[in-house]
Amino acid sequence: MFTYLDPNVRRKLIAQGKLQRIDLRGRQLDPNAAPPEGEPALNLLGPIPLPIHLGQVNAEVQWYASVRSTELNKVEELAGSLRTQGGGRLFSLLASSMAVNSVLIAGDPATWSNPLVRVHSSCLTGDVFGSERCECGPQLEGALARIVAEPGGGLLVYMAGHEGRGIGLWAKAATYLLQDAGENTYQANRSLGLPDDSRDFTDAAALLHRFVGDKPIRLLTNNPKKVEDLAQMGLTHITPVKHVLGVGARNRRYLNAKRDWGHLLDEDDIG
Repeated sequence: MFTYLDPNVRRKLIAQGKLQRIDLRGRQLDPNAAPPEGEPALNLLGPIPLPIHLGQVNAEVQWYASVRSTELNKVEELAGSLRTQGGGRLFSLLASSMAVNSVLIAGDPATWSNPLVRVHSSCLTGDVFGSERCECGPQLEGALARIVAEPGGGLLVYMAGHEGRGIGLWAKAATYLLQDAGENTYQANRSLGLPDDSRDFTDAAALLHRFVGDKPIRLLTNNPKKVEDLAQMGLTHITPVKHVLGVGARNRRYLNAKRDWGHLLDEDDIG
């Protein structure tokens, strides 16, 4: 029952070095002290050994879970109130208050000089259901396969709050219906009064600062905006590596819209 909210468990994890706090540059903060007023900080839980089997990928990686300190503080305050009121049965409601991002690490970060990296936006329909309306599932599996096969390894950052380029699963479902009526993926966002892409890569940048530091990285992406966003947060030594997978008849129109929007996709990539 959400034991990570219990102060005793929290103290034990801190003592074991399994619960850390970092700033947006990946620098260690005191996990027992409140972060400076107005300065975002992340709580980092791990490493946790994680054997994975995703499609054709079988590997042993280290998993870190990450959440904003502000979000976790709100949840812990609510948890304390529920305990006082004897409302433990309501703890499940607290999960919706946090966007928990993940880092999967293959190899030893201390040995990296130019690691292979993927910052992957969550996509329930593609990553979990295997939807062919997008290429997200094959991109996730393919990125993990390339990272674990890389000499020395690398890491994947999985951004849980990025569903539908940041609009959330409910709005994404509505855009699918609009797309079926003739709009492309970006037009559908605009019809709902939403940005083309509202994803925030601040937390991803902080996690890369924490695990990679000032080393250059090779980033699996076709999206120049992702590279630009990370560069604005101090990650200026990024080499984009094309990552085209999962192209098919059912998502070709979607991929053409992404190319027209700015993704580096050639005619030969889309077919």
